[in-house]
Amino acid sequence: MRACSRATLQGGQQQRSIVRRHAPAAAVTLLFALSGLSAARAQDAGPADAAGRIRAQLVAQHDVEISSEVAAKIARLPLKEGDAFARGDLLVAFDCGLYQAQLAKAEATADAARREQEITGKLAALHSAGALDVAQAQARAKEAAADASYMRTMVGKCAIHAPFAGRVAKRDVAPFEYVTPGKPLLEILDADALEVKLIVPSKWLAWLKPGVKFTVHVDDLGTDYPAQVTRLGASIDPVSQTVGVSGRILDAHTELLPGMSGWASFPGRK
Repeated sequence: MRACSRATLQGGQQQRSIVRRHAPAAAVTLLFALSGLSAARAQDAGPADAAGRIRAQLVAQHDVEISSEVAAKIARLPLKEGDAFARGDLLVAFDCGLYQAQLAKAEATADAARREQEITGKLAALHSAGALDVAQAQARAKEAAADASYMRTMVGKCAIHAPFAGRVAKRDVAPFEYVTPGKPLLEILDADALEVKLIVPSKWLAWLKPGVKFTVHVDDLGTDYPAQVTRLGASIDPVSQTVGVSGRILDAHTELLPGMSGWASFPGRK
């Protein structure tokens, strides 16, 4: 009975060992089978609807998160969510009294170091100072000038101005709040430079080129807008056999906002 039990136990262990050895291969086989099925279904369905239209979405060409580069208290935050601004407008201003005081000190030290360098040079011409004294004076002047330049850079970061015209999408801080470097402050976007994002069948690359015109029906507004293809994706998705396409809405339309979606139609589709 004991011998039989041991034999049975050994047989069970061998079977489990075989299962463990072959389980990865079986899993891989199943994964490939499921991937092939997904790819086939994706190709059959395609990204277009029954009328041949492609789902489209409007996105901002410039969508930037503004972060703090200094540790300071916010002195001014004039814009709220949804407010528009022009290029160069003030977005955030910090209370930088400490940095400005440090800058004044660094500039005074730099002036003193420059005067010392000049005097040491004159003394060296009169043989009253050695070459080492001249070299040390020059080094101190360079170091002081570098410190002053650093502080000027820090003071320059105490105000953030808009890099482009746009609108405030999100405000993460409040006036008089103390922030540290890297703290997100505002999310801004260029609502006038909107792109149309599409995903089309890769077979369309036979005729779809930059410059091809199409129509975008924006569901949020129930209106059609003329558009034009600007760029084609750099690679094709191997599973769905689709490629990304970027376009732009022709002319300016202030009613359009990032995030709106709709359907793109290509009248010249072959």
